Formats: sequence, C-alpha cells, structure tokens
Amino acid sequence: MTIPTLVANYQNKAWNTSSQVFVRKLEEALKTMNTQQSLAGYSNTADFVAGLGKHFKITKVCANDDIMSCFEDKVYWGKNELQVSTENVKTAAGLGQHDWDTETIGVQFANGTSGIIAYNPNCKENPFTNQFTGTSCLALLYDTDGFKKPNTDGKDLRYINVTEIDGHKPCSFEINGTCYTAPFYPTPLTQAECESLKDDLGINNCFFDDDYWAGAVKACGGKDNMPDTSQTSNIAHYTRDNKIDLGFTLNGNYYYLWSNVEYSSGWIKHAYGAEFNMAGRYLSSIQSRQLSHFQAVCLAE
Repeated sequence: MTIPTLVANYQNKAWNTSSQVFVRKLEEALKTMNTQQSLAGYSNTADFVAGLGKHFKITKVCANDDIMSCFEDKVYWGKNELQVSTENVKTAAGLGQHDWDTETIGVQFANGTSGIIAYNPNCKENPFTNQFTGTSCLALLYDTDGFKKPNTDGKDLRYINVTEIDGHKPCSFEINGTCYTAPFYPTPLTQAECESLKDDLGINNCFFDDDYWAGAVKACGGKDNMPDTSQTSNIAHYTRDNKIDLGFTLNGNYYYLWSNVEYSSGWIKHAYGAEFNMAGRYLSSIQSRQLSHFQAVCLAE
C-alpha cells in the first residue's frame, strides 16, 4: 500500500477506536445515572450536562450563546461531505430532534472529544434492568479530535441521535444505490398520538403507549420512508463486510434496527426488527414496538 493509504487507514482506525471508547464510557455514565435515578426529569440541557459531569469528566461547558467556544463552526456532513454551519444549532431541532424543544450546549470532555449536546425531556429511566441504555436521552454531535481537522462525518465527526444539522439531512451512507440518514433512537408515541397520526403515516394498528417503532415511523415521515427487511439486511451485511458501524450505537454486542414491516395477529401488534453485529450475525424477527434499544434510519432524499 502507498504511504497516503497507510496514513488514512491508521487515521480511520484511530478515529474508530476513539469513538468506541468514548461511547462506551458515555453509556457507563448514563447507566450509573439511571441506577441512581438521576437520568430523567431535567427540563433543560444545561441541568442534564451538570448531572452527567458527575459521572463523566467534562472539562468545559459552553452556554447556548457561546457554543463555538467548544465546537467547530463548520463541519462536513453526509456522504457527499456537504459543508454545514453549526453556529445556528441552538436547539435540539438543529440536530434533527424536532419534538424535544430543548436548547443545545457545547461541551469538551477530558479525553479531548468536543460536542454539541441536547437533552430529551421525554427521557425515562428504569433502575431495575441491566439492559437499559440511556443514549435515547440525548442527541450528541461529537468530534473525536476536538478542533483538529478534518471535522468530517464518518471520520473524526460522529453522532448519537443526530439525523440532520441545521436543516441539512443529506445521505449519511449509501448501500446498493439506496441512501440512508444517520441512525437515531426514536422518541416513542403514545397510543393516542399513534391513532391520530396513523392514517398519514401508513400505520395499520396502534396498541401501546411508549411505541418506539411508531416514533420511528413519525420521525421518518411515514412507513414508506423507512427501510424494509431486505434493506435492513443489506445494512447489516455492509457493516460486517466493511467493519464499520455507520453511526449505529452498540448495545451490548449488537446493533438493533427497526424495519418498516408491521406485524399484527390478534392482540399482538409488533414490527420486524433486525439484530446484527460485525461478526456476521444477522436476525430479522418480530419485536415488541415498546423496545427502546432499537435504532432507526430513514431513506434519504
């Protein structure tokens, strides 16, 4: 291999390792907050960040009107590396979470990672389960290199629950000619919300409160804007073949992804979800729509 290729491979490995370590430590902090019942109940992002800082060392916090003191003002976003300004990302909506209605805060962590973070006021905790993941409680755009370049999606720039930046929702990755948004944890719908939206979204049945699958359908603007089971299979096999997480957050040893395929039999109202990892494991099966650890992607324009 040429020297530039060797350097690029080394950089990619370093970014991937930094991201994996960062996310693992973040999840450990969130699980501790969940166990201590200090994860839910915040009305704003600043208070949540103060709580997080007790379990995950944060060296600098930048207020909503001074976020650029913690984060780059321009990043390169999506498969085509569109240059996007982050100066206007003042609310969770700027990161694609239009239902949260919270402000963003700039943060710098002790390991050199910098980020823009927003809190999900609908965050719920369950201190009695070891399977809980708190990453659905936040949206985070983070740079494993801080202010160092290239500030590019899929390289040093990573994300949790960020589907767009300041209204820009480009193709985050492409497989077999189909473009997808960045992965995210959907905000659940109540049964009443599902019933009121189901005709517009193409949902056949509503049965649960805390319906995370219906929340994914809403976030994508309808079932037709979500991957089907063959496309979730393509995504799973792509991660395996290329050893890349595509922005998915690891839960235990696996990634979990909703498809758009609904399942209904009697009182059972579920949907098909994919379970996969980079070792080649792939399973598509009927899953409860109340599972919070499943992520979603939308079909990108």
